[in-house]
Amino acid sequence: MKFTKSILLVFVVLVVSAFTIKTADGYQVGDTIEDFKLINIDDKLVSLSDYSDVKGFILIFTCNTCPYSVANEDRIIALDLKYKKLGYPVIAINPNDPKASKGDSLEDMKVRAEEKGFSFPYLLDEGQKVYPKFGATKTPHVFVVSKPGMKVEYIGAVDNNSRDADAVTEKYVENVVDALLSGKKPIKTNTRAIGCSIKVL
Repeated sequence: MKFTKSILLVFVVLVVSAFTIKTADGYQVGDTIEDFKLINIDDKLVSLSDYSDVKGFILIFTCNTCPYSVANEDRIIALDLKYKKLGYPVIAINPNDPKASKGDSLEDMKVRAEEKGFSFPYLLDEGQKVYPKFGATKTPHVFVVSKPGMKVEYIGAVDNNSRDADAVTEKYVENVVDALLSGKKPIKTNTRAIGCSIKVL
C-alpha cells in the first residue's frame, strides 16, 4: 500500500512539474537581468551587450531534442522574422547538458539550425550557468526583456497550444511585444511553460 502511494505521489509531482510557471529562485517579471556571454553556432561568443540598437529581446530556452521545442521551431523563426526588424530579436539558448541529452551538443545544434534555417543566434549554455538565473525549467521557456533597463516583461510559453500551431487562439509573446512596441503595459505577463525538463547530469 505504501509503495502504491509512493508511486502515485511521484506521478503527481511529474505531472505538476510539466506545467511549471517559474521557479522561486529565477527572475520574476519586473526584475533586471544580468548580461551573459555564450557560444553561438558560428563558434563566436554572443552577449546581449552586442545588441546596442535593439529595444529588447525575445529570449527562448529551447533545444534540439524536446518534441515541444521541435513543435515550436517554426513559430520561433516567425517571431524572429517579424520582430527583429522592429527591435525585438529572438535569442535562442539551449540549456541542456549535452552529456545528459544526446543530440543537444553544439555540433548537433549547428546541424539543426542549418536544416531549419534559423534566423537567430542559437547559443549553448555551456556549464549551465545562465538558465538557473532565469529560473527556466522547460524547453521551450520564453522570457521577453525590454531595454534600456533589461527588465523582464513576460515569462512563459510562446502561445496557448504548445503542440499544434494551427490550434493556437492566443499568441502570448506577440501580444506582449506588440504592447511594448505601442508603449503599453502587457496585460498577460506570466503563463505556463509547457515542455520538457532541462537535462542535467
